[in-house]
Amino acid sequence: MKATVLRSTFSGSLLLLFSASAGYAQSPPPPVTVAKPVVRDVVDNDEFIGRFEPVEQVSVRSRIGGYLQEIHFSDGALVKQGDLLFVIDQRPYVTAFNEATSALEVAKSTLTYADAQFKRAESLSQNGSQSISILDDRRREWISAQANVRGAQAALDGAALDLDYTKIAAPLTGRIDRHLVSIGNLVQADSSVMTTIVALDPIDFYFDVDERRLLNFQATAQKRGVDLQASGGDVDVIATIGDNSGREFKGKLNFAENHVDSDSGTMRVRARFPNADLTLQPGLFGRIQVKASNTYSAVLVPDEAISSNQNERIVYVVDDDGTVRTKAVRTGPRLYGYRVIRAGLDGSETIVVNGLMRIRPGAKVTAKMTELPQSAAVAEAAQ
Repeated sequence: MKATVLRSTFSGSLLLLFSASAGYAQSPPPPVTVAKPVVRDVVDNDEFIGRFEPVEQVSVRSRIGGYLQEIHFSDGALVKQGDLLFVIDQRPYVTAFNEATSALEVAKSTLTYADAQFKRAESLSQNGSQSISILDDRRREWISAQANVRGAQAALDGAALDLDYTKIAAPLTGRIDRHLVSIGNLVQADSSVMTTIVALDPIDFYFDVDERRLLNFQATAQKRGVDLQASGGDVDVIATIGDNSGREFKGKLNFAENHVDSDSGTMRVRARFPNADLTLQPGLFGRIQVKASNTYSAVLVPDEAISSNQNERIVYVVDDDGTVRTKAVRTGPRLYGYRVIRAGLDGSETIVVNGLMRIRPGAKVTAKMTELPQSAAVAEAAQ
């Protein structure tokens, strides 16, 4: 009786197992979404971190000494070249100017008298009424009077210049700092920093490029027939700042230093950006994207279509009969919302872009064809 029950149970188990196996074998291939890779002309970009710096900046100093009398700007204001900023007490310089004016008038009067004396002596010496030695004395006095006039004129010009220097104007257009000297304080000539001004539009961005990428930049510039160091190759660049807005600022490379720093192994490169709305400020950190190649045709695939197999990257390729196989690829930078494939694909393959978890190499799949847009980034933004 027990043997009969065991035999019946065992037979039922085999039947269930056979039924399950038969059901699995009859299940259809898993559905996946496939597409052709995007093939388009691209330009590689490299990204660097750097800092914005003003194209021009100046520390405002006085060319003369004196006590500060007036301040004609608000701290932190925008100023234009030529705007009056400070006035130093003018009274000592007005006095010096008046003295120099009087000295010039005396010198001119002396010259007039010496000129008349010389001409009279010259006329008398021609008919023998006056000796040659007296004529020479009159000529010497006349020449000396001329020199005195020139000296007095130079002194007057210097006094006028000093008087003009009592008014300190903005040497460039930009944003001014706070005043560093208050009214009533003594200003030392060519020494006391009274304030600073930085130019804001345009604005420069400095960043360091390592040797490997520098050589790549130079090769790219040479192919275009431009000089990287003289003008930065006039390469278009895009900068972003850390405000989470995603706003991009467009500029151009315009300079690279003439040597590689021996300590860091980098060369400093400069880009210039228009800054009409004054969003970009000196000292601000940012990221810059630089074109690192000339235009070339590239194969692009979504990041979701790329898997890892130990130490290599792979994509799943679907053959015409629906069989899945893997293909090793070498990836590059991310462009237009896709990943550049440096090697492994030529663009004619049909790859799996969705449903990778349901497939394995050698298995059959039900492929649903879709078309990838030329720019995934634009498509995502439209959604």
